[in-house]
Amino acid sequence: MTDVETTSRRTASTGPTDGVTYWYGDEPADRRQRSKAVLEALRIYRAAEVAMRRRTRDSMSMGENELLVLRYLLRDSTRTVRPGELTRYLGLSTASTTAILDRLERSGHIVRTANPDDRRSIFISATPRADAEVRQTLGNMHDRMLTAVIDMTPDESAAVIAFLQRMSDAVDGVAVDTGAVESP
Repeated sequence: MTDVETTSRRTASTGPTDGVTYWYGDEPADRRQRSKAVLEALRIYRAAEVAMRRRTRDSMSMGENELLVLRYLLRDSTRTVRPGELTRYLGLSTASTTAILDRLERSGHIVRTANPDDRRSIFISATPRADAEVRQTLGNMHDRMLTAVIDMTPDESAAVIAFLQRMSDAVDGVAVDTGAVESP
């Protein structure tokens, strides 16, 4: 565990000693303290997820966008996906998407096939090798994640889902409000 991770975990569990923090002010109210604890737990989770993504990229010798493409393609292997759909999903230029697809094709992770209805377009799909590699790399982590939530009650699940939807809306609203593009 890095020094930053250790400090983050310690701060989240014990909090600063003076009761004042950068984002949350100095209100002693129970409601504010609960809110702070939830947001700190979410921040710690995000840090763990970022570290996991870095380890996955390193393990698979891929960049973040290559992994995003594979995840998108593997989500529903029966769907037909065109390069333009991936360009919109990634928020990149056509040229950048083409370069990513070229790398994934060279590494044997995707195939390009002609669209039988329109010879000018192609479909992109993940290969069985890509599916196997992703499952091997991420399978144990997904099992641990499922174990962490499988015993939640319907009410607990509904509360977590509602919370995450509200947080997604709040984060997406910032980018829309300011016109800024924020990285995950």
